[in-house]
Amino acid sequence: EVQLVESGGGSVQIGGSLRLSCAASGFPFGDYGIGWFRQAPGKEREGVSCIMSSDGRTFYSDSVKGRFTISSDNAKSTVYLQMNNLNPEDTAVYYCAASSVAYFGLNDYAYDYWGQGTQVTVSA
Repeated sequence: EVQLVESGGGSVQIGGSLRLSCAASGFPFGDYGIGWFRQAPGKEREGVSCIMSSDGRTFYSDSVKGRFTISSDNAKSTVYLQMNNLNPEDTAVYYCAASSVAYFGLNDYAYDYWGQGTQVTVSA
């Protein structure tokens, strides 16, 4: 059974940092593309970042580039999202997702499996 379990969300002040984790199981981690997405209340789901653990390629949306860093620990089948200099516009539920076709990008339709999400709230 494929499972993706996010953790690390919480409440921080403007300018603060959080590190999200996505623990994966039930599939060959190195063969899948992993992405982070977020959805704020009343807004569409937005792709944030993705990584191919097989070769380390990473990609970021313009809204987080320079502030967020995605990484993977293949031995632990875990992907991380380090989020720095957070602002209220980053407030959302963050989801990790896995693509069985080794898709590299932020189109959510290409991702087969999704975690349950973790809430990130940034306030003054």
